Amino acid sequence: MGDLDAITIVIIAANVLVSLKGFNDYGFLDKYKFHVGGVQRGEKIRLFSSGFLHIDMQHLLFNMITLFFFANIVIDYLGNAGFVAVYIGSLLLGNLLSLYFHKNEYHYSAVGASGAVTGILYSAILLRPEMNLLVFFVPMPAYVFGIGYLLYSIYGMKKRIGNIGHDAHFGGAIGGYVITLFLATWIFERNLLMVGLLAVPIILLFILRKAGKI
Repeated sequence: MGDLDAITIVIIAANVLVSLKGFNDYGFLDKYKFHVGGVQRGEKIRLFSSGFLHIDMQHLLFNMITLFFFANIVIDYLGNAGFVAVYIGSLLLGNLLSLYFHKNEYHYSAVGASGAVTGILYSAILLRPEMNLLVFFVPMPAYVFGIGYLLYSIYGMKKRIGNIGHDAHFGGAIGGYVITLFLATWIFERNLLMVGLLAVPIILLFILRKAGKI
């Protein structure tokens, strides 16, 4: 993991500062959170700003700790510019997928960096599929976790499990997957099987959506 890169520190600091402002100022939170009605009225800034707001300190810490563990992997392979592209692209795609799934729910709202962070996580898995992750203290290949996480996200979207933006997580993963493959085309030569395996839940989501089952 090593020392945090400066760009990671900047992103974590931005999340902390904006979130703390939102904790203490509901008007600020309400103005910049993801809100379907607001976006449809033309307030497109919400698609970006909501990714730096969090509902509480636990939510903020979970996302920033996850980012802390996986940011350097993406930076090592894609550089600072690539890391920022994955982070911002995943943030936006996560919210766009949420908008797609909730476009008829005028009052639907959400906040959090989960889409962006999931994009970084999925990018890291694509870049280092052989690494092991500790999931509830059990070692697990990263690619198995990535596939399982997205399958669970599909289930969560279908069953509306918890107060969680499963669609934003999924959209963020798609962003991490697509942008990483665009920036690191060598993955197709070295890990083509993993490219295919990690695409399975993404393809499954759109098949289920087209079939009207989600």
